[in-house]
Amino acid sequence: MKKILSFLILLTLIYSCHKDKYSNENPYLPNYAFSIDINTSLPTYNNVTFASNAIKAYPGNGPSNGIIVFNTGSGYNAFDGGCPNQNLTSCSALSISGINAKCSCDNALYNMFTGQAPGKQYPLKPYRVEVNGNIIRVSN
Repeated sequence: MKKILSFLILLTLIYSCHKDKYSNENPYLPNYAFSIDINTSLPTYNNVTFASNAIKAYPGNGPSNGIIVFNTGSGYNAFDGGCPNQNLTSCSALSISGINAKCSCDNALYNMFTGQAPGKQYPLKPYRVEVNGNIIRVSN
C-alpha cells in the first residue's frame, strides 16, 4: 500500500511541475514561434545592461509590435511589445516609459518587473530569456 501511495504522490508531483513558468495564453496576442539574439555590446542595445532600463527589438519572425527586454537588476524580463488587453490595431504598440510599458490605446501602465497593470485582466505576455555573455536570447 505504501508503494502505491508513494507512486501516486510521485506521479502527481511530476504532472504538476511544468517545464517553465511562462503562460502565453492571451486572446489578443498571437503566439509566434521566434528567437532573437540581442548583442548588448552593440550601441543600440547597450542601455539594457543597466538595471531598470529597457529596449525594444523587432524579431523578423516575431510579434509585429516587437518585444521589450527589461533589466530587473538581477536578470532580464522579455515581453511582447503589444498591449495585452487590446486587439492588434495602430495604437496597440507598447512604448517604454521608465520601468513601465505604456499602451497608447488606453494609457495603461504595465510594470515591467511584474508584467501587471492595475485593473487589467491580462498582464504583459512574457517570453523566455537566456543570457550568454553579451548575448540575450529571447524566444517563444
